[in-house]
Amino acid sequence: MNRETEIDLNQFVPKVQFELIPIKNLVSNQDYQRNLSIKHVQKVASHFDLQQINPVKVSRRNGINYVFNGQHTIEIIALVSGSRETPVWCMVYDDLVYEEEADIFANQLKYTKSLSPYEIFMANIEAGNDMQLTIKALIESYDLVLSAKSAPGNICAISTVEDIYLKCGFHVLDRTIRLIVQTWEGEQKSFSANMLNGVARLIKCFGDSIKDTIFMEKLGIISIRELSRTAKDRHAGSLGYSEAMLIFYNKKNTGGLQMEKLYAKNKKPAPLDDDTPSSNQDSINNSQMSLFSGTANETSEL
Repeated sequence: MNRETEIDLNQFVPKVQFELIPIKNLVSNQDYQRNLSIKHVQKVASHFDLQQINPVKVSRRNGINYVFNGQHTIEIIALVSGSRETPVWCMVYDDLVYEEEADIFANQLKYTKSLSPYEIFMANIEAGNDMQLTIKALIESYDLVLSAKSAPGNICAISTVEDIYLKCGFHVLDRTIRLIVQTWEGEQKSFSANMLNGVARLIKCFGDSIKDTIFMEKLGIISIRELSRTAKDRHAGSLGYSEAMLIFYNKKNTGGLQMEKLYAKNKKPAPLDDDTPSSNQDSINNSQMSLFSGTANETSEL
C-alpha cells in the first residue's frame, strides 16, 4: 500500500490516559446521570469482587475530574475500603465538553450485546462454579440438556432453573424436573419457565402432601395446550399454571389440596442445601433409581 494512502491506525484509539485518582478527587452526579442508588451500592458491596471492577471514565474539565461513567463504582469501593482516599483506575479524557460527556453516557450501551442466560451459565461452568455444575449434572442425569435453542430434550429456561435452585434448594428442583419428565415424558413445552415455576410452587407449598403418583396419573392425561389454556383463564404467569395443575390434581380426588394455600404469605425462602457436591451426586443417582424403579422420591426442602 502506498504510504500516502496508508490509514492512520491511531484514529481508532481514544485519546485517553489511565491514572490512579483518589475517590475524594472525583466529582459525579452530573445532571445527565441517573440518581445514585444506595441500595445498589450496598448490594454490590456485599458481594465485592476486585476482579469485576472496571476503570472509571473521567472527563477532566478546568482541572476538575468529572465522572461520567462509574459513579456507582467509586461509591462501592469507598464503602468497601472505608475511605475516600482509596485510588481507583480512571480512563481520563482531556478534551471533552459537557455535551459530549452526556452523549457518551446516553449512548454507551446502544450497541452493546447483553449476555444471554445460557452464555452466563456456560461461563460459570467454565469457571468451575459449584451451583452451575450441580444444576448441569442434575439436568443431564435425566438425559436433558440446558440449551439456548428450543428442541426436544432441551431446557431453555435457564434463569428459572437457577432461581428455583437458589430459592427452594436442590431437592425441590430435582423433584420438579422428575415430575415433569414422568408426567409429560419430555414434551418440549413442558419445560417452559411457567411450567417449571408452576410445579416448583406446588412442591414448595404442599411438600409431601402432594403425591407424585397422583400428580402423574391426573396430569399425565392433560396436554400442555389444555393446561396452558386453563392457566391463562386463571392468572397470568406461573401462578395460573399452579392453579390449573391443582384443579386437575384435585379432580375426583377425595380430600384434595386447598387452593388457598397457594396464596398464603410466602415464607422466607429456604437456604441452599448444605449438601457437598458428592452428596448432591448421590441425590442425583438416587433420583434416577427411583425414576426407573417406579417409586417417587418426595423429599422437599421448604
